[in-house]
Amino acid sequence: MSVTHRYLDAWEGFWRDAPEGPGEVMWDAEPALTAERHLALFRPRLADPDLPVVDLGCGNGTLTRFLAGRFPRVLGVDLSAAAVERARRADPEARAGYERLDATDPAAVRALHERLGDANVYVRGVIHQSEPADRRPVAEAVATLVGAREGGDGRGRAFVVELAEAAKQVLADLARRPEGPPPKLRPVLSHGLAPAEVADTAFAELFAEAGLAVLDSGELPLCTTEFTAEGTRIDLPAKWLLLGPA
Repeated sequence: MSVTHRYLDAWEGFWRDAPEGPGEVMWDAEPALTAERHLALFRPRLADPDLPVVDLGCGNGTLTRFLAGRFPRVLGVDLSAAAVERARRADPEARAGYERLDATDPAAVRALHERLGDANVYVRGVIHQSEPADRRPVAEAVATLVGAREGGDGRGRAFVVELAEAAKQVLADLARRPEGPPPKLRPVLSHGLAPAEVADTAFAELFAEAGLAVLDSGELPLCTTEFTAEGTRIDLPAKWLLLGPA
């Protein structure tokens, strides 16, 4: 299977229209508030830190570039060609590689695994943005890339960060403000993207069905680049999972 045209068009439109520059997208917070905190949690738990790292759903590549300074080989992949091109433009020194990948296409995911071998996978906010029919294929893609499925040695690990169920109410309250949604939330809504649509219990179940076990988990807010009128950064409830072959 592959993603619907509506879903693909929504992401292409979002990244085509999004302004360039650091912090212009709502979830594009600086790495010190995002990937650096995540790295402290998952790097000590990797079975093999020298494996390639795949940043699944890399967007404009902010976090891919951060990871590229800390691992021997990093590849950012995204459904949106516009996002991939933006990531390449932002990385003129080619510290990381960038490719378009539809994670719901098993043949494409297997082909990537055949090229890379087992990999460590970083996923931040992909499944909660996926349509219901796409969530299991995305989980299976993660399992394939870490080597938990046929053809793999199971050496990779995955670190997955997703909005918690409670974030849906926070976002709904922001969208209903009398003055309207915060500026950086507006394009997310106008392009038909619906964050925080997955129940907390669903994540572990999805990955278990794909052949992955939860090795560790916890809570850590997902920092955004948006602020309240009082100048407080808007953080969204989020959960993280460290996954390995079951």
